This record gives sequence, C-alpha cells and structure tokens, in this order.
Amino acid sequence: MIVLFGTETPMPTPTMTVDPDSVSPGFPGFAAIVIVLIAVVLLIWDMNRRVRRVRYREEVRAELDAEEAASAEQKDAGVPNTDPEPPASGADEQSR
Repeated sequence: MIVLFGTETPMPTPTMTVDPDSVSPGFPGFAAIVIVLIAVVLLIWDMNRRVRRVRYREEVRAELDAEEAASAEQKDAGVPNTDPEPPASGADEQSR
C-alpha cells in the first residue's frame, strides 16, 4: 500500500443556479424593516407616556386621600379648619 502525502482529493464546488440579486431582499426589505422599527419605537414611546400618566394620577389620588384623611382627623379632634376661604365668585366682582 502506497500512501502519497501532499495529494488531496479534489472537492467539487457547487455552482450557483440562481442569480444572487434576485433572491436578496433589496430595498423593499430594507424599507419594510425601517417601517417596523419606526412603528415599534412609536409604540414604546406611547406606552411609556401612558404608564407615566397613570402613575402621576395615582400619586395625585394618594395626595388627595391623605389631605381628606387629615381634614377628617381635624374635624374629629375639634380643631377648626385652617384652609383659606374659597375665592369669591365672578358675580361679586362684576357688581362692583
């Protein structure tokens, strides 16, 4: 048995049967990806805005509840209300 070093078995290279330009996504594929990216960014921006709005509303509700609880405690303790009087209506100012 004779072994020859340095000789390799040739490997056949496959030939292209399809034009590579006709199977690439090209500009329409790029444009579709850009449109999807813009839509996702706008959806994330809108979601963050809505979540922030809900959080602020909850903070305001908590503050109002705390103020109502404090005024109820003052009434129960017999402490006079220290809130300023409500502003005069516009009819009083017009009669002057």
